[in-house]
Amino acid sequence: MKHSIRLGLVGTATAVLMTAVPAAHAVSASHPTKARYTAAVTTLRYDVSRAGGWEQAIAAAVAAWNNNVSNVELVKAAPGTRAEIAIVATTGWPQATLGPVRPGGQVRLELGSQAVAQGYDKTRIVAHELGHNLGLPDTKPGPCSQLMSGSSAGTSCKNAVPDATERSRVDSAYATGITAQAPARGRVLVEAP
Repeated sequence: MKHSIRLGLVGTATAVLMTAVPAAHAVSASHPTKARYTAAVTTLRYDVSRAGGWEQAIAAAVAAWNNNVSNVELVKAAPGTRAEIAIVATTGWPQATLGPVRPGGQVRLELGSQAVAQGYDKTRIVAHELGHNLGLPDTKPGPCSQLMSGSSAGTSCKNAVPDATERSRVDSAYATGITAQAPARGRVLVEAP
């Protein structure tokens, strides 16, 4: 009888220890090999109400970022809700405010049709400009494998996924929480080649 009670206590102690493991070490169900640091996730809302014609590219670019970084998550703002990232379709060259943007702050992302007319990929454009909003500068000239190489990778480049260095920099910018960090830098970067 004592033996079965000891096993029960050991089993209970193990269960308690397992539930006490911080959520910061939980593995994301959508990306099983990537640790998801849920305790430090910063949620940023984006507004697409003035981005007509870019909806598919925006959804794909947001998914590329959300599937590849752990400390920040981009979510579509509900209608009438203030968003940190205002996305607007324009006729000029794409441009964005250099971040990192913080909750309550605001940056702008302009999706210029001039780049599309010259053959650049819409999803790559959006993902690249979001990279600026998240604090990444251009890395021009650069290869297609670097999202932040932008237009210097050429019109044949369709890569919309940040590389390991880009992912690390964004995760680092949002790693220590939001209140101790400086707000967006405010500099606008224009993507003309």
